[in-house]
Amino acid sequence: MDDAPIGIFDSGVGGLTVARAISAQLPRESIRYIGDTARSPYGPKPIADVRRYSLEVLDTLVDQGVKMLVIACNTASAAMLRDARERYDVPVVEVIGPAVRTAMSTTRNGRIGVIGTAGTIGSGAYQDMLEVNERLTVFAEACPRFVEFVEAGVTQSPEVLATAEGYLAPLRHAGVDTLVLGCTHYPFLEGAISYVMGPDVSLVSSDTETAKDVYRQLVSRDLLAGPDSTPTHVYEATGASADEFLDLAHRLMGREVTEVQLVQTGTIPVIMSGKASRDHRSPSTSSTGDLPRR
Repeated sequence: MDDAPIGIFDSGVGGLTVARAISAQLPRESIRYIGDTARSPYGPKPIADVRRYSLEVLDTLVDQGVKMLVIACNTASAAMLRDARERYDVPVVEVIGPAVRTAMSTTRNGRIGVIGTAGTIGSGAYQDMLEVNERLTVFAEACPRFVEFVEAGVTQSPEVLATAEGYLAPLRHAGVDTLVLGCTHYPFLEGAISYVMGPDVSLVSSDTETAKDVYRQLVSRDLLAGPDSTPTHVYEATGASADEFLDLAHRLMGREVTEVQLVQTGTIPVIMSGKASRDHRSPSTSSTGDLPRR
């Protein structure tokens, strides 16, 4: 048994869907969530920058004593999953593999669509994993404005619907019967996406499937929280205003997130409940180096 928290990281608020799914399946587990809102969105950024930002945040979570890392960001998973698994002793779970497995088992006609950020689609991560199965044909489209809408708290508007129509038209015309939402922000736009794609297209989101992977990893490594554990959920953001993150979380998810702390990765102590954690390293030595953190 291990009552240490599960560390969850996303470029912004999208990973809250994964955190919610993990909490639903594992209600005794504690969670520490960091949204890198200061540098969001990750999608259009160079892969080297995404890798550096991601490792900085993951380093911070490891320093806070988490027992597992969940990369709840498709762009980050595509950029640095292998680096993370080599760098840390704690298990690392990501969101791409679970969605791929579900899409493979869901499709009826073998035509699967994938939507994601420019970084995720450009990496070919989903395409490569899906096309291992020769019976599948994969159609991928980048939908960069979707993250912008969600991070602005705009999930229902004529502009969202019109943008979805433009992005998804090629996939609809290709006859896909399964669509992978390759970004954890996209479930917040599921209504518009489902409307445009039509009732015969199954949408695959990674949140619940990732939560199942988390459960399997915890059980296999004997890391489940004890039966008498009291879970705590701590949410942090790297942006300038905790209130902005909290307000957006409330608009997207109701009152599930009750408090947000600010954290600046790699340069200053992390402030949690009025207490400071141990000092983090400077940017020149924190996460840009290649030495594993063991």
